[in-house]
Amino acid sequence: MTRAAHIVILPGDGIGPEIMAPTVELLRRLGSFEFEEHRFGGASIDAHGVPLTDEVLAAARRADAVLLGAVGGPRWESTDPGRPRPEQGLLGLRKGLQLYANLRPVKPFPALYGASPLRPELIDGTDLLVVRELTGGIYFGAKQRTADRASDVCEYTVAEIERIARTAFRSARSRVSSVDKANVLETSRLWREVVRRVHSQEFPQVEVEHVLVDNAAMQLLAAPRHFDVILTENMFGDILSDEAAMITGSIGMLPSASLGADGPGVFEPVHGSAPDIAGRGIANPLAMFLSAAMMLEHGLGLASEAAAVESAVHRALDAGLRTPDLGGDASTSGASRVVLDNL
Repeated sequence: MTRAAHIVILPGDGIGPEIMAPTVELLRRLGSFEFEEHRFGGASIDAHGVPLTDEVLAAARRADAVLLGAVGGPRWESTDPGRPRPEQGLLGLRKGLQLYANLRPVKPFPALYGASPLRPELIDGTDLLVVRELTGGIYFGAKQRTADRASDVCEYTVAEIERIARTAFRSARSRVSSVDKANVLETSRLWREVVRRVHSQEFPQVEVEHVLVDNAAMQLLAAPRHFDVILTENMFGDILSDEAAMITGSIGMLPSASLGADGPGVFEPVHGSAPDIAGRGIANPLAMFLSAAMMLEHGLGLASEAAAVESAVHRALDAGLRTPDLGGDASTSGASRVVLDNL
């Protein structure tokens, strides 16, 4: 890039600020970047009464990329539909930036095979990508609540399914496993029809299979090596990608990228704000580092810098680095220092 990339930083809540600070330090060692930090999620509710202000959304739109920590916590939890929730900021950011594709790679590190609840011979060689539709479905459908009933509408258009299907097929090496619930849901029947058509007309060289979500959840743990790209709608993708985190040994190891057709992407770890360990200095920063690597590659076109981050994480783990979630005792600062030393 001919100018310094402009990155909007949204530390968020809980452990978000704790893992964001060393990530900014890591990025400063890799090149010249401009950082612009804003409150987001619960921190924004406390300061402004809403989880995402118009000013922050405008700043994100102007940026080259957005790096996000985590949002949420018990202090903002409520069943009152009228109260703001930190997670509404995430949905608003995704909708406002038109980020329809969420990419979540799952590739366990050999050094961490022992940290996974699955046997090493089951997870060895696993290298899959969850492609989750991010701006449609039940999370964004019309919602109603009365004293004695509630409803959430799950709705998809043909165009929404087409564009996420194309993302999945372009990402595949050999196979796309399209996950739905077509034996029950009308939205899933439309999903399956559109995916079949996009496959036959545009990507016939890629193998495709259609898997019911309950079977996919079982196969993800029984035979994770089978999967190349998992394509699915918003809620199913949310659940399956968190399940897939256990293949790596900890949800603290999974990065993600949320991308649209144009404009900046949002890069964030899959894990939440972990309020139970916030402030204790023991949060695992590696998913945040790997999210920064995805930002460097997919958001800024800096492939060599992204590879340097991934290599530093690999070397640190090979040398024995383990945070508490991985069965060790390394602190956030200690783990960050080891990775930076290997950069």
